[in-house]
Amino acid sequence: MAAASAVVALGCTAACGGGGGGGEDGSDAEKKPSKGAARAADDAKEPVEEPTEESAEETAQKPERDRERDRDRERGQDAPLTKAQLKKAALATGDVKGFQVAEMPAADIVKDSVPAHPAACQPMADMFLYTTNPTSEASLGRTFAANDAQDASTTSLTLLSYTKGDADKVLSGLRTAAKKCTAYKHTGYQYTGVKPSADPELGDEAVAYRLMTSIEGLKAPAAFTVVRSGTTVVAFSTMAVSDPDKVKIPSVIIEAQMEKLKKLEKPEKR
Repeated sequence: MAAASAVVALGCTAACGGGGGGGEDGSDAEKKPSKGAARAADDAKEPVEEPTEESAEETAQKPERDRERDRDRERGQDAPLTKAQLKKAALATGDVKGFQVAEMPAADIVKDSVPAHPAACQPMADMFLYTTNPTSEASLGRTFAANDAQDASTTSLTLLSYTKGDADKVLSGLRTAAKKCTAYKHTGYQYTGVKPSADPELGDEAVAYRLMTSIEGLKAPAAFTVVRSGTTVVAFSTMAVSDPDKVKIPSVIIEAQMEKLKKLEKPEKR
C-alpha cells in the first residue's frame, strides 16, 4: 500500500509540474449551463448571443469528422479511437475475476513530457507517467485492486489512441530505450535496474521491461508491458514492495483487456 501511495505522489508531482491531465474526468469535458440557469435567462428575456461564424462552422464540422472517423474504421483504416470508444474498450469491475476496477484519476495521466536524464531513457520516463512522444489523441486509465488482502501490489493500465504511424513510433522508442537505458532520474526521483524482458508476443507488437523505483526512500520494483494493437497502445504496469524478479503483471488483466479491445476494433459482422 505504501508503494501505491508513493506512485500517486509521484504522479501528482509530475502532473503539477508538467501540465494538465487527460483522464476521463479531466478538463476535456465541456461545461454546460444548468437548466435552471437557462430558465432564468429566459425569464429575464436576455438576448441570446448568436454563435460566431467560426464556432458555428466548428459545430457543423464536428459531427462530420466523427462520422468520417467511424467510416474509416468500418473500411479497416487506422483511425484513432475516440475517448468514448476507449471507455467502451476499457475493463470494468466484473470483467476480471479477483479484481476491483476503478477509473484512473485524471491527474495521473500527464499530457506534457518532463525531461529525463539521460535523454536515452526519456520514453520510459514518459511511460511511467502515461505520456508519450508523439502525444496521444485520447487516453484514459484503470487501476486494479486485488480481492486478496495479502496481495499488496498495485496494477494499472492506460489506453492511448494515436493517428496512423504514431503508435508504432511509441513502441519503437520504448524498444530502443529498453536496450540502451539502465538508470535515469526523472521529476526528482531515481530509477535503476532498467532491463528489457522477453517479448510478450501480444497484439501487433509489444515491449516489456522492468525497473526499480526509489520514491522518498521507498524502493519498489515495477514491471511494464506495452502493447500496440492497430493505432491503440495499452500500457500495463504492476508495482510492489517485493523481490524485483517476482513482480508480475497479472496475465488475466492483460488477456481480458486485449480481448475487449479487439472486440471493439474488429466487431463481428452480423
